[in-house]
Amino acid sequence: MWRPGGPGQAGTVWQGPSASDFPAEEKPFGVLSSSKVGDSRRSMQALRRSIWQLSNQQLRHLTTSPPLQRAAVHKSRKHRQNNNMSSEMTTLKGTPLERGVVESHLQRCLFYTPSNEIYGGVKGLYDYGPPGCSLQRKIMQVWHNHFVEEEHMLEVECPALTPEKVFEVSGHVARFKDWMCTDPKTGNIFRADHFVQDVLEARLKADKQARGQSTSVEKAVDAKRAKKAAALQQQAAKLDDAVVNEYEEVLAKIDNYDDVGLRELIDKYDLRCPSGEKPTPPTAFNLMFETSIGPNSSMRGYLRPETAQGQFTNFAKLYQYNRGIMPFASASVGKSYRNEIAPRNGPLRVREFLMAEIEHYVDPETNKKHERFHEVEDVELDLLPRDVQLAGKSTTIRKTVREAVKERIIDNETLGYFLARIYLFLVKIGVDPTKLRFRQHMENEMAHYASDCYDAELLTSYGWVECVGCADRSAYDLSVHTKASGTSLTARQQFSEPRTVNTWEVNPNQKLFGPKFKKDGAAVKAALSATSQEQREAFAKELETAGKIPLDVPGLGSVEVGKELLTIELKEITSHHREYIPNVIEPSFGIGRIQFALCEHNYWTREGDEARAVLSFPPIVAPHQAIVLPLSNHADFTPIVKRVQARLKKAGVSTQRPDETSATIGKRYARTDELGTALAITVDFQTIADGTITLRDRDTTRQVRAEEDKILAAVSDIVRGSKKWEDVEKELPVFTTQGE
Repeated sequence: MWRPGGPGQAGTVWQGPSASDFPAEEKPFGVLSSSKVGDSRRSMQALRRSIWQLSNQQLRHLTTSPPLQRAAVHKSRKHRQNNNMSSEMTTLKGTPLERGVVESHLQRCLFYTPSNEIYGGVKGLYDYGPPGCSLQRKIMQVWHNHFVEEEHMLEVECPALTPEKVFEVSGHVARFKDWMCTDPKTGNIFRADHFVQDVLEARLKADKQARGQSTSVEKAVDAKRAKKAAALQQQAAKLDDAVVNEYEEVLAKIDNYDDVGLRELIDKYDLRCPSGEKPTPPTAFNLMFETSIGPNSSMRGYLRPETAQGQFTNFAKLYQYNRGIMPFASASVGKSYRNEIAPRNGPLRVREFLMAEIEHYVDPETNKKHERFHEVEDVELDLLPRDVQLAGKSTTIRKTVREAVKERIIDNETLGYFLARIYLFLVKIGVDPTKLRFRQHMENEMAHYASDCYDAELLTSYGWVECVGCADRSAYDLSVHTKASGTSLTARQQFSEPRTVNTWEVNPNQKLFGPKFKKDGAAVKAALSATSQEQREAFAKELETAGKIPLDVPGLGSVEVGKELLTIELKEITSHHREYIPNVIEPSFGIGRIQFALCEHNYWTREGDEARAVLSFPPIVAPHQAIVLPLSNHADFTPIVKRVQARLKKAGVSTQRPDETSATIGKRYARTDELGTALAITVDFQTIADGTITLRDRDTTRQVRAEEDKILAAVSDIVRGSKKWEDVEKELPVFTTQGE
């Protein structure tokens, strides 16, 4: 799970334009509404060509202005010296990637679109269209097979609506928050750390202009942006080199400031809102959506910010279901909710999103070794350890997992095992491994429950974005839920031979206990039974010195227990087993972020025709794995198309609805390419004559021709991954007469 306030989010002060910021006739291309796009393929191609030209000329500031490049600037600036992994985002073919072009393409093709856009929409909420839903479903199928099935994980599904008590105990009510400020003049609310970041970056940019490093003054696209631009430009002045270095240092650790630190920065550098006023002091804002359960509002609840807690509260039942065997893992997939202060960066920072989380339970006395570690120990990862970041660098080091664990760059085998498995999963679904790194969290950056954590970060047009977190949560969650609920969330190790051990035993005085606590006696006894050996040792000393102990009892609060009511003694006993609270290793996947990065990593355009976009998804996750196209609307083609389509479906190949429009076959191929459809089967007049059909590869546009059975077998082999297109070309006759 990501800690709140990670990189990539920003406040409302310098936020870039959204669709609601523009009149319908004046929207820049990055926020074009799909409803404004014409149905004609010709007009669409013309529009896309003009968009390409516009993005390279008049609207280049949309991809270079502080609001839109902030995530990339933050990540690259944070540790930018000697960086051996490029922070320049490129297409699959290595050409510069224009974010606006890609986002326009994805929205036009309905991979995603702003929710309720006809009513203006709400920031941070998106709908997935047909190809987006299909892509997400395929990603999740691979995820389920790669993790849940492969590892025999126990899958659970829990409600998103959760009673307040659960999150009080987990620490989310107290700690799951960001710091926000308010412009006292306008009332605008924004995240405090991003306010500081925005203003300092604006000053650094103005300094570059004053030094002549930037010769063009950006043009605002509307009055709203012009006003913000003016607010930035009024500070244009050359800074002392020492001040520049100081700003850079602040930006390098902007994530690590608390409310006091942020307030000191605002005061020290006299940071002002666009209105000219100094913002209000940073205040805490809890990111969970609060609600009430039931009609009388007597029970408060929250929409979960993660799926993990439902797995922890079910641990005892899952452990029993697993026949008491350790280690084991549970998994959960579902929507999570975070009331972001100012979501942006498209679908990367949203208020509702799909998560897939794994909780792997392990005995801490095994040093967190993993029995399958040898299977992945030679996997090489690009790692960004904590000590490298502390040195102010972002130089990744390439290590095998075995080397990283041996050198304690990765703390233990189980954590290393899952980092390698995460890497293999991401590469399998089509993530570019050169745009993937594993960054270790800084000590003051980790979530309140974690003892160590690595993020799998993917390079996007917004910079490096954490898409998978892999945290060692130690025994935090099960310990706090054991203490608060009075339910033992422990595992048991059976000894092969009896062992003599020293243990602290709690013995209530039954004659006095009942009359003292009456109906609450059972709850108090349960709380005593749930105490750890360390707590019992401390209680024994406190009874000796103070004559009483304070005991936290679920539902009752702190209860005072006098020494006349119980004894706590250290005894030597012979035991046949030991009980312990398992530690937890948690891989947590943000599916929406992975999906967006996957689209960018696999996007490119045909050489010489930038209007022809291609999404080269691997067949295993392509929204549609194949399509059957008639060469024309000739009536004799229809039954053959339907028969081939039915056979593909029966073989488990996902197919795109046939494009039976009057457009040329080349244009229809282009339509399938821009959706990422991997293969295209074409029925033509030769099919009627001899029963052969053609098979076209999306990426190379090359084709083969053979009998229907051979073509369908080739499709199945490619989709299953047993063959590549190159293998098919060697086996079947090449076909070259069908034009693009």
